[in-house]
Amino acid sequence: MDKLPKCGANYTPLSPISFLPRAAAVYSQRTSIIYNSIRFTWKQTYDRCLRLASSLRSLNITKNDVVSVLAPNIPAMYEMHFGVPMAGAVLNTINTRLDAGNVATILKHSEAKILFVDYQYVPLARQALSHLTDDGTPVPLAVVIDDIESPTGVRMGELEYEQLIMSGEEYQYNGVEDEWDAIALNYTSGTTSAPKGVVYSHRGAYLSTMSLLLQWGVGNEPVYLWSLPMFHCNGWTFTWGMAARGGTNVCIRNTAPAEMYRAIADHKVTYMCCAPVVFNIMLEAKNEDRRPITSRIEVLTGGAPPPAALLEKIEDMGFHITHAYGMTEATGPALVCEWMAEWDLRPAEERAELKARQGISVLSLQEVDVKDAKTMSSVPRDGRSLGEVVLRGSNVMKGYLKNSEDTAAAFKDGWFLTGDVGVIHPDGYLEIKDRSKDVIISGGENISSVELETVLYRHPMVREAAVVAMPHPRWGETPCAFVSLVKGYVGVTEEDIVSHCRSNMARFMVPKKVVFMDELPKTSTGKILKFKLREMAKGFQVISEKKPLAVIVKKGYATQENMQATTPTPVILI
Repeated sequence: MDKLPKCGANYTPLSPISFLPRAAAVYSQRTSIIYNSIRFTWKQTYDRCLRLASSLRSLNITKNDVVSVLAPNIPAMYEMHFGVPMAGAVLNTINTRLDAGNVATILKHSEAKILFVDYQYVPLARQALSHLTDDGTPVPLAVVIDDIESPTGVRMGELEYEQLIMSGEEYQYNGVEDEWDAIALNYTSGTTSAPKGVVYSHRGAYLSTMSLLLQWGVGNEPVYLWSLPMFHCNGWTFTWGMAARGGTNVCIRNTAPAEMYRAIADHKVTYMCCAPVVFNIMLEAKNEDRRPITSRIEVLTGGAPPPAALLEKIEDMGFHITHAYGMTEATGPALVCEWMAEWDLRPAEERAELKARQGISVLSLQEVDVKDAKTMSSVPRDGRSLGEVVLRGSNVMKGYLKNSEDTAAAFKDGWFLTGDVGVIHPDGYLEIKDRSKDVIISGGENISSVELETVLYRHPMVREAAVVAMPHPRWGETPCAFVSLVKGYVGVTEEDIVSHCRSNMARFMVPKKVVFMDELPKTSTGKILKFKLREMAKGFQVISEKKPLAVIVKKGYATQENMQATTPTPVILI
């Protein structure tokens, strides 16, 4: 048995790039990309990606060189997911919401050789490159991605993306030599610590793509709306996945409600991914921006667990929600809440609570568990015993770029430590209770901020909620709630919120302070920036045990940029 040969006929390295030549062959004339009035077929997309790879090679891009891109969900961004690895390079998609200093830090750390910049982000790119020049750091070659429909003439140099595509010569792509080679470099969001460069392998990306397609039940010819940024974990690998299924990528530049409703109606969208914040965008759309949703749309959502009340509202509109859990280090989703038919018989509220659980491991993971972080022993599967969520399998990252210390700390006894606290229910489904840094320890009692937030979301006028620890002279720390209200509604008082909490949770969990904000600070992928809220909460004090204080944060302080620039002095109403 052991003497049987391994050869090209029975072994090829795994890579999601292999989905594209197959799509060009078997789905040749199917529409691959829709962007406003632009349409490409899979044959055309394959040809454009080959030309891109050829042009990159002509620019002396070689194996393991980093190619960065700063762009929204446009055709060029999609094409780079294939063209850049075809040239042997590593794709680095940069969060478009970062400031110039952070963009410069990524370019410097990754040692990017080329930076592709959408015309909309040229001013940001110029500032970032200026930082590099001032620092004496080599500057990557800048290539502008002009408007493919109506060129704007914006330039940073002599090169423009469409010119590169047109100048590309015939290119022979023969596959990847080693499936452990790097395919992508993604930087963490930095919600709990400094961003780190996460390296994905071709093998991990391939297996993650296949497992998500299967577990989410993506069938043939899906029409996929890009409401999730492609820069976020490579669009949770669905950049490659749509080629595998011969799907249509509907590209939109932003998640404005009118643009999303129009795309859904015009192109008969069947699948989309998004953070829960997008649900509020859809629910709060003006009547003139809405379009009828005539058929069910499958939605995969991640980030903070969607509250049951929000899930019920969005599903009533025609969206069928599947909840997932993931992180950059796990190539996107690592757990999916697979639905059981028997749950259809449960009451509506119980169904929503079941759907909000994070679920079971994706097929590319060998195992997921909840363990005591010190002893590494598994916690009981009782739905109550807390521990750290740990993973192992093919979709776990290779490691952090140039960061052996953090890489070593992330792995223990053959497991990847997520830093998330959770429980496992008797049916084997996992539920996240908190980030390890977000557990509030009040007088020796552990308080899950996620559980408290779930209760807050049940209040009909609460639009967003986040809970962090604030100092307490007696208990050490105590919950502080940050909430934003449904648009246009200003009648809710702090006593309303506190009374609602008292009626639905143990008394020691009730927030001692309520902070009203127009918008909670978030990353571009919809994750609430709790470390910003924690910094604000450090300055709060509990004056009275009997009467919590409501804090009104002035309009304008909720943006990520403003909160980075300054910590406001809130107006406190006693």
